[in-house]
Amino acid sequence: MSPSAVHNSTANNRFENDLSLSIVGLGVEYPPFSLGPEALETVAARYYPESTALKKVLSINRFTGIDTRAAIGTVDHPLANQPTPPSITQLNDFFREEGVRLSVNACRKALKEWGGSVDEITHVVTTTCTNSANPGFDHYVTKELGIKSSAEKVLLHGVGCSGGLAAVRTAANLALGSSYRKKAARVLVLACEISSLLVRSELDSIDRDQTVRLGVCLFSDCASSIVLSNGVGDHGGSDPVYEVLGWKHEVLEDTERDLGFDVDPLGWKVVLSPRVPSLAAAAVSPAFQDLMKSLPELHKGGKPPAASDFDWALHPGGSTIISGVERAMNLTPEHLRASYEIYVNYGNSSSATVISVMDKLRRMGEGRENVIACAFGPGIVLEMMVLRRPSALQDLPTEALD
Repeated sequence: MSPSAVHNSTANNRFENDLSLSIVGLGVEYPPFSLGPEALETVAARYYPESTALKKVLSINRFTGIDTRAAIGTVDHPLANQPTPPSITQLNDFFREEGVRLSVNACRKALKEWGGSVDEITHVVTTTCTNSANPGFDHYVTKELGIKSSAEKVLLHGVGCSGGLAAVRTAANLALGSSYRKKAARVLVLACEISSLLVRSELDSIDRDQTVRLGVCLFSDCASSIVLSNGVGDHGGSDPVYEVLGWKHEVLEDTERDLGFDVDPLGWKVVLSPRVPSLAAAAVSPAFQDLMKSLPELHKGGKPPAASDFDWALHPGGSTIISGVERAMNLTPEHLRASYEIYVNYGNSSSATVISVMDKLRRMGEGRENVIACAFGPGIVLEMMVLRRPSALQDLPTEALD
């Protein structure tokens, strides 16, 4: 069986025309610093000797297509400039402070746009792959936000870059369960990653093992959040940001070694094989076609829509992943404009990125009514979701991402 074959797949195969699931608030928080390609060169020159592997990594670093990466600190941040790389304990302590702060700010933006009270939040679904402490960081975020202790919390682990959409999918299923019970659901979804301070850990591996590791050239820091509603008990108010129409989750067979994030005494180590772009591109079309079959209400004249009928909020895992999906689905850069914009200006912030792309897309002026959100994570896992933009939002004026 080919590597792209699916051995574990779930999809909502018989959607009603209206799930009554809406994203009613969305917030993104990037840290204040931006690092260009020269930042990696500076840190490498300070602490590591020249080598064939390091030269190749630094050469690739200049041609990722990323102009700047969002970072929690400058190139002179103390944790990146110790005699040795920071330990996982130091990284955890830092995340407990700065990751929670980023997360709270992102959540407050989403809550503000929604306009409801934190007392109405019934569930909290969070994800990160750059922290694994217990209690999870969600405990401290909800405490800081003043969310009631009875709100049901779920913290997703092991899902990496697909975590943002996996969290939205989980929130949607929780909300549908509440709908069945005729109860209101207002689910706060949060993804937060601090990857920039893993730079020394990655450079250590490059120097010690003389291997080419590309994660050190791609990853950045971000927190992003949404509020999802099932509409029960909703007495009107502002229009939703997006309506959720359906989703699909797939695990690609025999790809566990291609994409991962392994725990290490110095944090986490990125696993990224050269096969990932081609595996991702090959998996998107079958998943899209299967998802379209499950949504007959989108068909016109008995025919399902084409990929080009949608705007795409694709997780920008790398330039070859974006361009590979673009070619595989017969798209143009315009279809993927938000993904390119976030990738170039902020980099790959793992699980938090796809929600940032969704936010950017709605701020880029007139767009197509329906949107495909898509992300890949360790496994390899594919997450895909169909969203609808209310017509009132299709002319939302462009504004800066703050």
